[in-house]
Amino acid sequence: MPKWLRKSIVVMVTILTFGMVTPSQDFLHENQQSDKSPKKTIFADHQSENEIEEVEPYISKEAFISQMVKSAEQHSFDKFGMKIKPVIEEEFSEVILPNIEKAIEEVAVQYPQERLVNLKISETATAGLSERIFHIADETKNQDVIRFHVRRDNPPQQGHWFNFHYHTYYDQFQEHHNLGSIYWDKNTPPKWMS
Repeated sequence: MPKWLRKSIVVMVTILTFGMVTPSQDFLHENQQSDKSPKKTIFADHQSENEIEEVEPYISKEAFISQMVKSAEQHSFDKFGMKIKPVIEEEFSEVILPNIEKAIEEVAVQYPQERLVNLKISETATAGLSERIFHIADETKNQDVIRFHVRRDNPPQQGHWFNFHYHTYYDQFQEHHNLGSIYWDKNTPPKWMS
């Protein structure tokens, strides 16, 4: 019984009986030990909940790579749109996607394993003529780690090509790391996501 309720009952009984009857002191102090125990238990439960919350989630490198490759494939197909995807989908899956997986593996090896859980696909593919497919960023630092792009190339008398490449923060995104190229046609390809 709450302490304030016990005191209120004592005061009410005393007033109603004009002080002739007063509850015993045992009534006032009854269950004080039992009141303290639940508080300790509640505190202990609360403390263990906090400890559970403080434990950071963990992801293995294999799970991280698998998750990122699936997202990479989906973002790439979104970027290609309905006009480009059917033409290059098979070659992309056979040639470019394994190279994307290798690039993600390199990042996973170089990045501290306990912080892999912070890496997320940060941006969706962009439409039009933009190169960006997706970026993988560290959410806690709000910083890109690796950027995957596709550039449209048109070498003289060779038709149109899609050049897939990536940039990393290890070289301040300066170098183009080649993933491969896919031939389109002599005709100009449609815009991304069309």
